[in-house]
Formats: sequence, structure tokens, C-alpha cells
Amino acid sequence: MQHTRTWSDVYGSARALFEGRAGGHGWLVAAPPELAAPLAAQLESLDGKGRVALLVHDGLTPLLAALREERPRGVVVVAPQALSGGPAMTVPDHEVAGDALHYREGGAFPAWSGEDGLTAPQGECAAAGAVASLGLPVVVAAPEGVAQALTAWMDRTPHGR
Repeated sequence: MQHTRTWSDVYGSARALFEGRAGGHGWLVAAPPELAAPLAAQLESLDGKGRVALLVHDGLTPLLAALREERPRGVVVVAPQALSGGPAMTVPDHEVAGDALHYREGGAFPAWSGEDGLTAPQGECAAAGAVASLGLPVVVAAPEGVAQALTAWMDRTPHGR
């Protein structure tokens, strides 16, 4: 896929768009800053149709906003290790003070199951719970496994790759 655009959103999160061949679906990859370094190269190595939006975010509010804006077919959440699912969890309500924006975030998020059928361990992942709260399919992958997770997901999806 070709990197076509980079920008910063209202929350100060870095966003990038990678586009493949015409057709296909839109996907979102969401990563915290400390795990994002290898992702652009992996997304550029993908061979597929559609587009992948990359969100490098700190907190759940930027993720929820990007999900509503992008309306992806599915979301790959980047975590320290791949997970197959996780329990419901509550993120304590707290205030976030950015450069130009102050907001409150937190809340209860549902249990989730990964769409990839992996036999990976289960574990807490607030970002995956946030994705599930909007009814979107989610996969949790380690940074080095993002391209593989997206390729496998596209291959399982009609008109995906």
C-alpha cells in the first residue's frame, strides 16, 4: 500500500493513510506511540485493495473519534502481545489536558473476542474494549504482527484483498 497522507487530529494524535488498489475495504490500525515505530513500513509492504488508516493515539477518546470518522470494516489494535479476547473493564474517569484541548475520558467497556480466531492468551485491553463498544470487529496484534494480521483478515473478507 502507498502512504498518501499524514496529519494530526484535534487531539494531537498522528494519523496516516495508506491506499492500495481500487475497491476493497477501509481498515484502521490503532497504536500507542511507544509501539508505533515499525507500523508505517509494515503497512507500505501490504499488497491489497482498499485503504488502511493508521492512528497513533494516547487515550481512548482519540480512538473513539477516529472510529466514528473512519467507519472501518475492522480494527487492528496494537498491543505489546497478541490477544484473543479480553474481559469487560472500566477505565477510571479522568481529565486529559492537551496543548489546545481539555477533555474527560473513561467509562465501562465490554468484553471482546478477536476476529482472527487465534489461540493467543486473553488479557485486558481498553482499546479493544472501546472498539467493541461501537460494535466493530477487532484484532489485537503485537507490533511485528500487524501486516500479517491485516493480510489474514483481508484474505478472510470477501473482496478484501
